[in-house]
Amino acid sequence: MSTRTSTAAAGRQPTKIPADPSRPAHVGRQPRKDRRWSGLLHRLDVNGAPYAFIVPFFVVFAAFSLYPLLYTAWISLHRAELATMDLMEWVALDNYTALAQDDRFWNALANTFTIGVLSAVPQLLMALGLAHLLNYRMRGSTFFRVATLTPYATSVGAAALVFTMLFERDFGMINWLLSLFGFDHVDWESNKWAAQIAISTIVIWRWTGYNALLYLAAMQAIPLDRYEAAAIDGASRWQQFLKVTIPGIRPTIVFTIVLSTIGSTQLFGEPLIFGQGPNGITGGADNQYQTLGLLLYEEGWKNYQMGRAATVAWAMFLLLVLVFAAQRLLKRRSARSS
Repeated sequence: MSTRTSTAAAGRQPTKIPADPSRPAHVGRQPRKDRRWSGLLHRLDVNGAPYAFIVPFFVVFAAFSLYPLLYTAWISLHRAELATMDLMEWVALDNYTALAQDDRFWNALANTFTIGVLSAVPQLLMALGLAHLLNYRMRGSTFFRVATLTPYATSVGAAALVFTMLFERDFGMINWLLSLFGFDHVDWESNKWAAQIAISTIVIWRWTGYNALLYLAAMQAIPLDRYEAAAIDGASRWQQFLKVTIPGIRPTIVFTIVLSTIGSTQLFGEPLIFGQGPNGITGGADNQYQTLGLLLYEEGWKNYQMGRAATVAWAMFLLLVLVFAAQRLLKRRSARSS
């Protein structure tokens, strides 16, 4: 009986369920065209999303950096006046030739270099020492760090006006302090080196705290076990600073040097206000502290020669490119020697 039943069950074919005529045949299965479209959307989402996120940056960069740079280069090849910018005259490289033969340009370049050195070197050394002190654990460390950054938050105009009054020849506090030690009053604005030292003081006061916080952040990223190993080897605090701290923050030091070089090349607000503002003489009576930024301002907004002003702007840009190339070359040589 069981054998007969199993044989019958084995020979029986499965019953097919009739299809529902009211149900479409494609329901439950995605059409091939839709599958291709969804696959394309998925690839665009995976591969194109990173580019979509950075597109706003490039749009802003092209609108506010690249286009002005290219347009300035185009203006530098023309004779253009501020009042008639729509009537520019093509002069090719004549503006660059005239700039290379202009003594004011070389004087401004030399002043920019000397003010940059007078401000950058003490500034970075003081910032390094200040960051080293702030790196120690002490009470009120947050207050001191915020106080260090306060000069950077002060506007250029306010800082320059205050220091201009401090360096005033007859009633300034600096000359008053010097008179207590028997020194005569210094004419800080008329004397070339005195004016450059005064302007450098403004830059040092504003940027030392900013660079100190950059150094402090780099110092706190150095592992403590390096200092412990140096202490076990008998290294003093000064030796730890030279052998552990300085090598550990070398990339930050290079960054601040490049940043200070760029800032020195673009120096404008401090010497302008120190020379009694836009209605005064930019750069001094003998151009003793005229920088490249002040020369650009004088050509464009006092002489109304926008072509020559654009030429000065591009000379500043090319100077920064040369500085950056020299920095990269020195970095490669130091890496090979090490």
